[in-house]
Amino acid sequence: MSGFEAFLSNQPINAIIAAILYVSTYLSFLNLLRYPRNWRPPGVSSTVASVALAVVMVAFVSASADGLDIGLLFFLTGFIILLFGIIASPAVDFQPGSRPLVEFLANHGDHAGLWMVLPALVAGYALPYAKLQGVMAAAIVIELAWYLRHRWNGKRQLYSLSDHDLLVMKTQAKGDLEDFALRHGIGELKLSAAGAQWYGCSKSTLPCAFNLYTNRLGLNTAPCCREHMKELAYFVSSCLKEMEVTHWLEGGSLLGAVRENGNLLAWEDDVDISFLLDDKSIWSSVARGISARGKRHGYYIEIFEDIGYLGVSFDRPLPWPFRSERNRMRGEIRLDLVAYRRAVSHGQAVVERRTCKGALPMTENGWFGMPEETALPTSTISFLGEGIPCPNQPQSYLRILYGDYQKIEFTYVEQAAAETRRSADTVSTHLSDPT
Repeated sequence: MSGFEAFLSNQPINAIIAAILYVSTYLSFLNLLRYPRNWRPPGVSSTVASVALAVVMVAFVSASADGLDIGLLFFLTGFIILLFGIIASPAVDFQPGSRPLVEFLANHGDHAGLWMVLPALVAGYALPYAKLQGVMAAAIVIELAWYLRHRWNGKRQLYSLSDHDLLVMKTQAKGDLEDFALRHGIGELKLSAAGAQWYGCSKSTLPCAFNLYTNRLGLNTAPCCREHMKELAYFVSSCLKEMEVTHWLEGGSLLGAVRENGNLLAWEDDVDISFLLDDKSIWSSVARGISARGKRHGYYIEIFEDIGYLGVSFDRPLPWPFRSERNRMRGEIRLDLVAYRRAVSHGQAVVERRTCKGALPMTENGWFGMPEETALPTSTISFLGEGIPCPNQPQSYLRILYGDYQKIEFTYVEQAAAETRRSADTVSTHLSDPT
């Protein structure tokens, strides 16, 4: 037997190689999950890389001197599909219309991976294959580490819930808040004889489950998250001002500032800011500047150059190899930073972006935009107690995006939850309007 053959037949070495292949597949898969979290289809190259790594890992573990062990191949394939399905559920749950099983797994995403630890232990003990044992050991260590890091991940602060927050929640709960919280895994809600309070998230905790609470259940944005959104908005705006980049409040954030007297929409799930690309503020310099400042001040930045989009998240960036594990989180407090450029469409000066927003019409260039004078030069509007840049004609801007922007539409809120909460919003409006 040659030295190389002896090396390959060494059981401890085989176990280590198998474990490394599992970790590589796991990290590649986590990177793939950044796409559904941003409501985008996975990239082809990322998908191919993840699938290729998984195939290599399964083939390596199942291979022996006598060929492939079919039983081992089917067992390991099934194990990986189940475990990675659990891992992916919080990211997949970001997509509208998720199924109950996905929602259930996402709601238990901080510990659901532990459900596979016992099968891994049994397989590692019952099946005397060093390579399989290497994979099972790596999976167990990763799932335990994920659980323990977020089991005691910082103290949460108690926040008071506004009358409107409570009214909406009680309406969705049909009066039984305790059962409602239990059924939907709303662990942040604290009920006592004194009333209801909210265990707020922070940079040292997992975020509140935004997609479930606001979009699926139709609840108001949690008070802690409203504070973090304000912090995000003014952090990004200050960065852009420092870099001398023209920018303005966009989308639902602008709608709240105009229609809700400077507040967030009650069910807001992100902040929208746009910026202008020009000869001085090119994409690479803006992306590099925001990334550097975000890292320095403890914000996570994702860059999607192909669609001119930067995602700025409230949670702090982690070092490799933990960086991509944020894709396992149930929620995310985020600011969407989107690039516009000046252009001419059908003889008219416009500002345009690569992706559609609201009812933005398509330009002659195949992008989406509006007349330049609607956005530029920017003005200032009150937002969450301070002034922030906004489009030159904010009402016209909103009419182009949403039509009758004064009419309340529960964007991204599931229809059943939206219909249920309408009565609560009607009551709240009458109480706040003495006329």
